Amino acid sequence: MASGKTIVDCGAAAIPARHHHNVLVNAVLLLVLSAGAFPQTHTTVRHYKEAVDEQPPEIAQAEEAIQKNDFAGAETLLKKALEKDPNNYQAWFDLGFALNGLNRADESIAAYRKSVAAKPEVFESNLNLGLMLVRANNPEAEQFLRAATTLKPTAHIEEGQARAWLALAHLLEEKKPEDAFEAYRKASELSPKDLDPHLSAGLLHERRKEFSDAEVEYKQALAVDPHSTSPQSTEAAIGLTNIYMKSGRLGDAEPLLRRLAAERPEDAGIHLQLGRVLAAQDKKDDAIAEMQTALKLAPADSDAQHELADLFASAGKNDLAEAAYRPLVAAHPNDAEFHRGLGQALLRQKKFPEAQKELLAAVRLKRDWPEVYVDLAFAASENKNYDLTIRALNGRTLLNAEMPAVCYFLRASAYDHLRDYKQAAVDYHQFLNSDKGKNPDQEWQATHRLIAIEPKKR
Repeated sequence: MASGKTIVDCGAAAIPARHHHNVLVNAVLLLVLSAGAFPQTHTTVRHYKEAVDEQPPEIAQAEEAIQKNDFAGAETLLKKALEKDPNNYQAWFDLGFALNGLNRADESIAAYRKSVAAKPEVFESNLNLGLMLVRANNPEAEQFLRAATTLKPTAHIEEGQARAWLALAHLLEEKKPEDAFEAYRKASELSPKDLDPHLSAGLLHERRKEFSDAEVEYKQALAVDPHSTSPQSTEAAIGLTNIYMKSGRLGDAEPLLRRLAAERPEDAGIHLQLGRVLAAQDKKDDAIAEMQTALKLAPADSDAQHELADLFASAGKNDLAEAAYRPLVAAHPNDAEFHRGLGQALLRQKKFPEAQKELLAAVRLKRDWPEVYVDLAFAASENKNYDLTIRALNGRTLLNAEMPAVCYFLRASAYDHLRDYKQAAVDYHQFLNSDKGKNPDQEWQATHRLIAIEPKKR
């Protein structure tokens, strides 16, 4: 290189981001060219044989300005250089970088195009143009990224080529996934100590539900440095636990998550994931402890709050379930699930008036939810609100949902209390015909009530 120095290390696309609170994958392509958010890509791309005095002095001055993030100053100097030599590929390259730093993406792309047109065989120009076109959602991006993979970087050759393959792989994921996998393979061959190609390939396999292939990639990522606690290593480990969970291999997932929780005790996502695995293995107390830890670290996570509330309920800790659901209902008054969860917790504690209120709210918010009508009917029956009991059960019937046998008993009892003995008898008989000994106490009551009320209809 003429100046003998690299202004900023040549970069490429960053790996997709991933969030595991719902055991789901959320991949986003991030560019190191994004102004202000990531280190920008720039290197002096002149070949060693090109002497400094062959270039306008403004170029060296502009590169010094770029080092200081003085992009406006660099622009002025580079435009002067281009007035002297309109086909100077280095000046166009530097200008493309400076314009990107000034958030003038369209002009940056135009400058990079000029650089490539002036000298098509330059790796850095093709790579940066390709990345800028990716950010602009321009389909030409593939052409220039593919060109970069065939060219030789000015410095850090294998690292630069690996970055080009990685950037190309990210671009191809949606429309050409098989080509993307091949590009990830090339990147990993060129940079075997880099976790990113394996991690990204694993994420793509997982999104495509190719779980055995995803498992292989995640394991390869972890094998790069088994003792690493880097974010990429953590993502690979979490991805692997996802695969174990989806495959029902909870026994494999638990020790891996426990190790991660010990290594990264401040990571709420890991504690939450471990809590889910423990809950799935019916280790409820341990699961509750992990989820509580997760919420101490991320108290605003309403999904985790909901899961903890449900876990309290399934563990029979209904007072704690109630306490967990109340802030959720307050924060999300139009969420039918939260109202139902609170209503059920209250119902189990025999707080029937409060339960009825919450379950009625759930029905009003989500009228096509058959199960909540049954909960409401139970609460209304305990409150001796027999009209509401009947309306709730009839509302479920209108949804064409199968009626559990005990619901016929509830409705029969409600009609009985309202002295509509004819309809009560119909439902008592329906209950006895469908219960088949599951509720012997209610069957005894239904039989004896029929003895009492059926003569009255003759």
